[in-house]
Amino acid sequence: MVVQAVRPGSIAAELELAPGDRVIAINGVVLEDLIDYRFYSTDERLNVLVAKKDGEQWLLEIDKEDGEDLGLSFVAPFPKMNRCRNRCLFCFVDQMRPGLRSSLYIKDDDYRLSFLEGNFITLTNVDERDLRRIAGQRLSPLYVSVHTTNPALRRRLMGHPRAGGIMGQLRLLKAAGIEVHTQVVLCPGLNDGDELSRTVKDLATLWPSVQSVGVVPVGRTRYREGLYPLSGFTAPGAQALVAAVAAWQGQYRKRYGKSFVYAADEFYLLAGCDVPPAEAYDGFPQLENGIGMVRLFLDEWSAVEPGLPDRVPPRRVTVVSGRLAEALVEPLVKRLNRVDGLEVRLAVINNEFFGQTVTVSGLLSGGDIAEQLAGGPPADLVVVPGSALKDGHAFLDDMTTAELGRQLGAPVVGASGPRELVRLIIREYRSFDRGHERRSVNRKTQGGTGL
Repeated sequence: MVVQAVRPGSIAAELELAPGDRVIAINGVVLEDLIDYRFYSTDERLNVLVAKKDGEQWLLEIDKEDGEDLGLSFVAPFPKMNRCRNRCLFCFVDQMRPGLRSSLYIKDDDYRLSFLEGNFITLTNVDERDLRRIAGQRLSPLYVSVHTTNPALRRRLMGHPRAGGIMGQLRLLKAAGIEVHTQVVLCPGLNDGDELSRTVKDLATLWPSVQSVGVVPVGRTRYREGLYPLSGFTAPGAQALVAAVAAWQGQYRKRYGKSFVYAADEFYLLAGCDVPPAEAYDGFPQLENGIGMVRLFLDEWSAVEPGLPDRVPPRRVTVVSGRLAEALVEPLVKRLNRVDGLEVRLAVINNEFFGQTVTVSGLLSGGDIAEQLAGGPPADLVVVPGSALKDGHAFLDDMTTAELGRQLGAPVVGASGPRELVRLIIREYRSFDRGHERRSVNRKTQGGTGL
């Protein structure tokens, strides 16, 4: 483990550790990766073997508070990443547009990232040694892409001979006391209907280890040439799914006190149905899987809307949305236009970058926004969905908000919800900064692309 940085004032700084030093072992255990470092460095008494940059080795004896951090970060937390070896019929990476940044084509399937960052994994590349480590180091919770519990169907869906053993693997995790959140990427005609019912029923037998089942619709782009022919969901199909989930939720709330099964927001919007109340989401365990974002949006707007001012200095604003969220954002925009001085325009962007079957705001590109807003009414500010931006400033096509702003002749900023949107539009109105906190999670999924 090569040290990248040492936090000033930390234990490591007091011991004169420096970038470039290597932490080899703690209490006699040779470190494999960041998880080993975190697990073994929590004790109060440590013997840490360090190789200095000049080749000298130090054995450091450390007494500290239980759980106190040493103050180190590392160049390569995981020297070797576990890559995905599946050939899923519905893989979104396989249908990515060519020519994007290389990180967008990486298929990771690493249980360590599932534990640390909430990435969904398939468990097809996990062996007995990995399972022993997960149990021994209590790597909980984990996030697992199940898709189906039918062994033959899972092997077909995922193109991997080991995919059929998922229930056995989940039983081992349950025996070890590991909490698991699961997802089903739903493909019409493949793992829906009776197959979905079977999957939900099977996973429910693993409660309380399996804490949630998130059902998300398959994503399809226009770059599917040569891939398995997948269909999308229609409004009637979405309505049937929402009804089935509601029935399961009623059943499991009586049995377990939680809804257990949660449908992606896209199903409710496509079906034209009201989303459940906040309490039905049980703390939003799958928020960044596109599950519960609409409810948080609506509840946040309900809290913000009564405090809007009657009048503000004149300002013209363009609010950008994907096609899926149009009905959600439109009432907000209409209400803002009742504030004297505001002129707010809703610009719904068609996704030409991936194809118009992709309707979520989180997959909008800067190029599509620039092209479709060109020549439109002038604006003093353009607000784009925060979910479409990497690190707050770059779209999927690597266009930055600054570059987009230069093309449009107005500042471009990202907003992650009604409160932030209102704060950006009504600069002089500061009360929205007080007394409100947004829920924040960091989870990489196959469905978490924002509204």
